[in-house]
Amino acid sequence: MAIVTLRPPLRDLAGGREIEIDGATVAELLQALERSHPRLAGWVLDDQGKIRQHIAVFVNEERATPDAPVAGSDRVHVLPSISGGAQDAEVLVGTRKGLFVLRGERGGPMDVAARRFGGQTVEYAVRDPRSGRYFASVTHGQYGPRVYFTDDPLTEEWEQSDGPRLPDGEDATVERVWIVHPGEEDGVLWAGVAPAALFRSEDGGRTWTLNRALWDQPSRKDWQPGAGGLALHSICPWPGDPDRLAIGISAVGVWLSDDGGRSWRHGNKGLVPRYVPDEVRETTIDLCVHNMYRSPVAPERLFMQFHGGVYRSDDCGETWLEIAEGLPSDFGFPIAVHPHDADTIYVAPLEPMTRTCPGGSPGVWRSENGGKGWKKLAKGLPKKQSYFTILRDAMDIDRLTAPSLYFGTATGQLWIGREGGEKWECVFDSLPPIHNVKVAVV
Repeated sequence: MAIVTLRPPLRDLAGGREIEIDGATVAELLQALERSHPRLAGWVLDDQGKIRQHIAVFVNEERATPDAPVAGSDRVHVLPSISGGAQDAEVLVGTRKGLFVLRGERGGPMDVAARRFGGQTVEYAVRDPRSGRYFASVTHGQYGPRVYFTDDPLTEEWEQSDGPRLPDGEDATVERVWIVHPGEEDGVLWAGVAPAALFRSEDGGRTWTLNRALWDQPSRKDWQPGAGGLALHSICPWPGDPDRLAIGISAVGVWLSDDGGRSWRHGNKGLVPRYVPDEVRETTIDLCVHNMYRSPVAPERLFMQFHGGVYRSDDCGETWLEIAEGLPSDFGFPIAVHPHDADTIYVAPLEPMTRTCPGGSPGVWRSENGGKGWKKLAKGLPKKQSYFTILRDAMDIDRLTAPSLYFGTATGQLWIGREGGEKWECVFDSLPPIHNVKVAVV
């Protein structure tokens, strides 16, 4: 039997979130769902037995048509479309003063559909495409960090996760939740926190368990923080293989696992920390990874923004090749990887001392050959005297064939780069300082 996941109000009508139902196609499955739960009649299918206009159905992570086949191991998600049209987009913007949910027609202007957690710092917000569930990492100035989740980002009532928190008896506490990332198994998510700990959830983000193998590393006593703290901020699962995982820590480098996190090893060969003396560069673990992403179409390839360097790995993170030649600066924080082309990446260079756009001339730089050459994308951006700062997670890319890029600044501007960044426009110019930008729906 396939498992059908429902969101409110359908969940309330069916008496549960997950329901096992037989059906060879999406249409047959939904018909069987209504027969077995009569209170759902007319909610998902109209009078003619067709899926209602404002309902979206996903089989696993792919949007499905009524005649799409369904296997017994599939998970089927029944969701309300974000505003009724296939051409709509949704972007989550985490700021120092709350979460902004932006919605609008794809390619057109966007409006603020909701603002949540006003007055609190939203470090990171993301939508899990498998379940449609939203997560927000929120840091309260007095009460510390929390993770919240909801099936509807417009609701006022987000539910708080149980954790992440360190077990009793540890001489440390969770200071900040840097990232929440969907895993490869049903219901599994990962969270990276300061002080450099990894947590796993197996129930869709409701509860979290510390990864002891990383926490108990013998070298931990020697780990040094970056300027932003001892941060585990990059989590790179391997598509389709839950055992393979790469993580990035500032400032303890790259760690790799081939057994789902039960053991870890370094993946730092080739990284050059120019901020330490020459004689210890080969042996130090004080390696300040700023950001790391895996190509979704060639998972053996990863890209990294380092503290002084942009790198590519073609062997799953074991070794790294520097690819910054041609950039105005090899320092920066954001990086984005094209969803369909493993050779195309984007970075936003910053001056290392001021952490603003080089020369006051903003631009996102694109390489279409894996970092062998770079092109500045700045049409529509200010030409001079604009000293943007773009933080670690404040740039993202959607999954369209000709994707759009989004970046937010520490001074509250949100920019969209259409056609792969060829044309930029500022869609908001007075938000609070932006920490995180994530495309939720396209």
